[in-house]
Amino acid sequence: MKPAPKPAEFYQRDRLWQPPAHAPNYKTSVPRSPRQALLSLQGSMSEITGPVFGHDDIAPLDNDLLKNYAKTGDPVGERIIVHGRVLDENGRPVPKTLVEIWQANAGGRYRHKKDSYLAPIDPNFGGCGRTLTDENGFYYFRTVKPGAYPWRNWVNNWRPAHIHVSVFGTAFAQRLITQMYFEGDPLIARCPIVQTIPDPKAIEQLIAPLDMNAAIPLDSLAYKFDIVLRGRRSTLFENRLEGN
Repeated sequence: MKPAPKPAEFYQRDRLWQPPAHAPNYKTSVPRSPRQALLSLQGSMSEITGPVFGHDDIAPLDNDLLKNYAKTGDPVGERIIVHGRVLDENGRPVPKTLVEIWQANAGGRYRHKKDSYLAPIDPNFGGCGRTLTDENGFYYFRTVKPGAYPWRNWVNNWRPAHIHVSVFGTAFAQRLITQMYFEGDPLIARCPIVQTIPDPKAIEQLIAPLDMNAAIPLDSLAYKFDIVLRGRRSTLFENRLEGN
């Protein structure tokens, strides 16, 4: 009797799980999206090799956005913890992978020269952090909950509170980017970018539930956000959904 075949090393990505590149209600996708079928290119050594990241690249406060930019005190806003695991398609942890985040401050403004929203810049908040997952794929950040902000899509569109998350693979060119939203935010269902996602279950995987077990009493609430890298039910990863 022949042994059962081993499962494939990787699962193909379900294209129906991903939003279309051309989504007219998300206005900036119209000039950015291709009109012809995409080409499939064979990966080369330049994509699968290159610089890697180690512990020496991470400073002690890199994952603490409450402290890593502070000049005169703590940043303004609701203090939160964002934590979770990076997993492969079979639920196995992905250790020692670089996770980066960036976000607006509690008023909804980014520390970026092109952000002209009227909310003030917080002098004690830089809005960026990074960390390496541990041997069990765990990561965590301390930060403040970002504010919603208006954007020029239609007359009165607002982006829900969100944190951008980047995950690097084993080579410099292996990078995935997504956005994490917060449980209970009514703006999620109204966001034209979110509405481009065809499967409600895919949207659910971008929403971090409140995790009171990880909260710190009288200090910080916590939200749990697991990241699944591949497979049919992988976390949705964007392709320059906001030009980042």
